[in-house]
Amino acid sequence: MARAVLAGDVRAAARLMRDAEDDVAGAREALRVLYAHTGRARLLGVTGAPGVGKSTLVDRLVERLRAAGRTVGVVAVDPSSPFTGGAILGDRVRMQRHSGDRGVYIRSMATRGALGGLARATMDVVRVLDAMGFDDVLVETVGVGQDEVDVSRIADAVLVVLVPGLGDEVQSLKAGILEIADVFVVNKSDREGADRVVQELNGAMSLGSGARADRPSFVPAIVKTVASRGEGVDALVGAVDAFLAAGEGWAAGAARRRAQAEVQAVVEAEVRAQVAARLADGQVLDDLVARRRDPWTVAAEILAEARARA
Repeated sequence: MARAVLAGDVRAAARLMRDAEDDVAGAREALRVLYAHTGRARLLGVTGAPGVGKSTLVDRLVERLRAAGRTVGVVAVDPSSPFTGGAILGDRVRMQRHSGDRGVYIRSMATRGALGGLARATMDVVRVLDAMGFDDVLVETVGVGQDEVDVSRIADAVLVVLVPGLGDEVQSLKAGILEIADVFVVNKSDREGADRVVQELNGAMSLGSGARADRPSFVPAIVKTVASRGEGVDALVGAVDAFLAAGEGWAAGAARRRAQAEVQAVVEAEVRAQVAARLADGQVLDDLVARRRDPWTVAAEILAEARARA
């Protein structure tokens, strides 16, 4: 399967992505083989609150990147229902016009309960696209609010999308969103209040709100777009290119953060699986509900079992 993916076999890639999402036996071994062949694609994260036009913006970015001769993979994460576990996965529908382009591959994923705006297997899918030879991989987060910071751990450049008219724009920049932005995109900028969003962004950054220890002097670019009409997208691509060119000095740090996040994600997935298996024993849950046992003791037992197996 890994050899087929490296040869650009789309069916093999789709199967491996599905198997990685479902944690099917054999998928991990194929991913191990592919890992040495990754690290070449540019990973661009697109995040922001619901309704800011992320999908439309990604669609326009794909259009511009393809016009420049670059191949593009898209990983679009949609929320899962907390009741049924299902998801609409509507991004393939929104980007249907690229379906006949062999230089574009679009994969929709459900969060399946994962937090932080990404699905558990997002990085596995990104690796597959990277190994297939795509020049750029765009990761669109789920759009759940202010806690979508996981994308900053896997992307070379993070685009934070805002729109005017959603209330207090500065409030929307709290809880880490300001700090993860490499480029701010003020989308739907034909609306009243777009200039105010730009002013508030500049004001927040002048106070050092977006400063990071690894690049204290860096100031993210602010680009105004109207994605529905394709306006400002060329300027956005230019801002991303400029950021990546200027960011060579801190690229090594970003690669180290990504490596750390990848290991952490694998460990967390293993622990979650062990917890689920242990709690499948109805007696454990009955004991917890009846207060005959406590969560800390059960957790300690699960960790002890994991260490013993390791």
